Amino acid sequence: MSQSETNSKFEQTQQINEFVAKSSGLKSKLSDAKKLHIHQTTDGKNIVFPIAELEEVISRIDSDGHPFLQVNFLSGKKILLTQNLIGFKPAPSRGLDLGKLPKVVTTPDLLSVVEAIEDTMSTTPAQPEELDVLKKVFDSVLRGAEAVGFDTTPERIWMQGLNKNTKASA
Repeated sequence: MSQSETNSKFEQTQQINEFVAKSSGLKSKLSDAKKLHIHQTTDGKNIVFPIAELEEVISRIDSDGHPFLQVNFLSGKKILLTQNLIGFKPAPSRGLDLGKLPKVVTTPDLLSVVEAIEDTMSTTPAQPEELDVLKKVFDSVLRGAEAVGFDTTPERIWMQGLNKNTKASA
């Protein structure tokens, strides 16, 4: 990396750290000067990425007048840092119209979908079509989270258990 690239990465990291320090729901930490860790207090999730992967950090304002950062990576991925959450795009899922999902989702959305799945499973008569759509939404948000660097192991385990339960009761 050239000196100007190193300076640019340092400035981008500083911009992220300053924004996160002012936020109410995020915390950041630099490890070995090469990776940035951002912790989301709402659900305890962490995202970690190499500073070398930063391409651009853009300060923006949402429709309600709240500031957020758009963080673009060299890989083409991007995240949004708000006062409380880290946003990302849901991943395409076979048979799911992404146009019906928000353009930006967060890991707490996984809990909302879990609750909707549990509600659907407890209704009588069973709603297999609705359950199928909700599982696809869950998968889309989950894979979107993984794509930007979140560890979603607990959620994957939950879904595997749910799939076993729904097959056993079918």
